[in-house]
Amino acid sequence: QVQLVESGGGLVQPGGSLRLSCAVSGSMFSVYNMGWYRQSPGKQRELIARITRGGNRHYVDSVKGRFTISRDNAKSMLYLEMNSLTPEDTAVYYCNDYPPNNYYWGQGTQVTVSS
Repeated sequence: QVQLVESGGGLVQPGGSLRLSCAVSGSMFSVYNMGWYRQSPGKQRELIARITRGGNRHYVDSVKGRFTISRDNAKSMLYLEMNSLTPEDTAVYYCNDYPPNNYYWGQGTQVTVSS
């Protein structure tokens, strides 16, 4: 059974940084393209960053230059380094395959950017 567990969220001031982690179990993590998604209040969940199994990265414009996605295939871990956070980054953040598998959504981790 595949399980994805996100962690690392919290309350941070504008301009601050956070590092999110996603622990993946029950699958051959290294063969999959992975993504970070987020859902803000009143909005649909959106893909914000993805990384291929070979390590190629892609970002949406709103996070480009501020967020960095990475993976450790040996540990089956996915990461999202977030810098220069703004209140618009407030959301629940999720990891999943790319494209996402609807059976794999976890609880997510809440990120709140506020002074």
